[in-house]
Parts: sequence; structure tokens; C-alpha cells
Amino acid sequence: MPRRRRGIMSEDLKYELAKELGVDHIVKTRGFGEVSSRNCGNLVKLAIERADRLMQEEKNK
Repeated sequence: MPRRRRGIMSEDLKYELAKELGVDHIVKTRGFGEVSSRNCGNLVKLAIERADRLMQEEKNK
């Protein structure tokens, strides 16, 4: 039986990013599976940008 992979992002972070992108209404009513591929890519891009920004802030401390 294959092992299920654990997600890297928390559900709270995914929802926060969806809200920032403006697709939170889709997530609320239909779930992340109904978010378009383009917007999923944009969610990943936002997550990467946020992670990069946090790493830079930690580096500059």
C-alpha cells in the first residue's frame, strides 16, 4: 500500500494565500480541487515568495 505524502504547507497557510490571491470563495464553496491550474501555480508562487522573504529576514537578523 503506497504511503500518503504529508503536505508541506498547512491548511491555514494555503487558505491565507488563497485569500490573498482572491480565490478563497472557490476554496470555501468547492475546495482546493476546483481552483484553476493557473491559480494553483500562482498560490505556489506566492508561497515561494513568502518563504524567500522570511529567509532573507532571518539572514539579516
